[in-house]
Parts: sequence; C-alpha cells; structure tokens
Amino acid sequence: MAVTFNQSSVWPEVLAPGIERQRLLTSARLPRTKVLLDRVKLAPGKSIELFVEPGSLAWIQILEGETLLTAPPAKLALGSTHIVLLPPKATVSASGKRGAVLLHAQVPQASRLDPKLAEEPPHLRVVDWSREPVLDSEHDARKRIYIVTPKLFGTTAVKGEMIVYPPGTQASRHHHVGAEHFMYVLKGRGTAYANENPIAVQAGDLIYYDDCERHYLRSEGDEEMVFAEFFVPGAYKTVWAEGAPVCTWTPTGRNIRGEKPVREIERHMSGTATPQDV
Repeated sequence: MAVTFNQSSVWPEVLAPGIERQRLLTSARLPRTKVLLDRVKLAPGKSIELFVEPGSLAWIQILEGETLLTAPPAKLALGSTHIVLLPPKATVSASGKRGAVLLHAQVPQASRLDPKLAEEPPHLRVVDWSREPVLDSEHDARKRIYIVTPKLFGTTAVKGEMIVYPPGTQASRHHHVGAEHFMYVLKGRGTAYANENPIAVQAGDLIYYDDCERHYLRSEGDEEMVFAEFFVPGAYKTVWAEGAPVCTWTPTGRNIRGEKPVREIERHMSGTATPQDV
C-alpha cells in the first residue's frame, strides 16, 4: 500500500546546534523498505559527517543552498543541481557555508542487490543533472533527466530520474516488478494514484510505492510539477496497463539549461531494461 506524507509532518531531530535531521523513510515507519532517507538541514558554517557501511551504498541530493563536500583528498563545491554517490566504506563531511538542505539516502547491504559492489565497488561520483540530456515524452509534454544509472554511478542497486510534468500532464497507469519506488516532490502539486486511489500531493511530499503497486501521477495547478524518483534495486520490469501508451523518450539534444548536454542518449521505451547508453 502506498505511503504518502509531507516533510513538515516529520519532527526534526537536533543532532547538534545548527544541524537538524528529519527521518523520512525508516524501518520503523516502513518495515519493508530497502532504502533509508533523511532530510538534513545545515545552518551556515555547520557540518555533518557521513559514513557508509561496508557493502552498503548511499547518495546525497542537494536541495537548497551550497554544500562543501570533503572526501579526502578532494573538496567539492556542490549546489542544488548536484547528486553524489557515496560508495561502500566512504567517509565524507558535508558543510553549508551559507546553509544547505540535502537528502541523504542509504541502501544498507546493497551488495545483496548488486553483487558487483563487493568485487568492484564504485568510486565517489558527482552528477550535475542540469548538464545531463533532457528527453521528451512522445505522448505528452513531460520531460525526463536521468540522474542515477549504471553508467553514471556504476551500480544497478539503485536508479534515479528527475521528472518534469507541465500543468495537466500525466503518465499512463503502470506498475514495476522487482523494485520499490519512491518520489520526492520538489515543486508544484498534483494527484498521485495508487491502485486507482487518488492522493493529493505537493512540494515536500514523499510518495512511496511497493513492488507491483499500480500507480500514475497527474500534475495540477498552473505551474509545472517536478520530482526526483528512485528505484531500489535499479534493475526491474515495468508493466503498462492494457491499451495504455508505453512511455517513449526522445532525446532533445539539449540539457535543462538549453545547452548541449555532456552526453547523448538514444530514443528508448520504458520497459524491461535500462538502455546501455543510460
């Protein structure tokens, strides 16, 4: 059964003066989840240390502000278009010079989902999604930007995308086999459907779908709806409702800035496997 709630309903835990953590996805809230998700707020000048257990995986998505990520010997200046993979055994420090808000996701024992993690663990990787290719839906005005893929992050334990729904657009009804799925709404509002039951959603909402749960989403209001969505594991099958158009994505040859992207992706359908160039 789908779980939906707004971040404002989760009481912040004060880890230290100027450092707050909201536990959005936890084993206590959702015993079946394979992924843990926190929203972390750093006051100006404050920092938090993050450690990834052996065999586990984590990533950070910067939501607001600027973050200095220290992963010796590297120091990385990150903004609201960056997502960072934290590999097994990584220890990093994130600080907000002028303050920052970030999502911190963890997949404990991710090597169960991707056996290659134990043999060939990926390195720390940074993706600027504003420079990645934008793909247009062939059936409507929606847009997709891949942010976590085997090619970008070097693992099949997780997959992620940024999705843009202009006002009044919606996806076809479908479900995924072999992965749990959650969305974090960054902007706008709409209606999420879970097994045909409507749920009003807005910016700051987290929407969690179980494996095989039928769902789709529709944007409403006069501004676009933008959300980040993640699948754990990243290898799964998508099944579309009978007679529904299968999502087909066509490269635009540009990024969200309107510039040439850092790479190219071929036209493809959302189906049984992630294309090799994604």
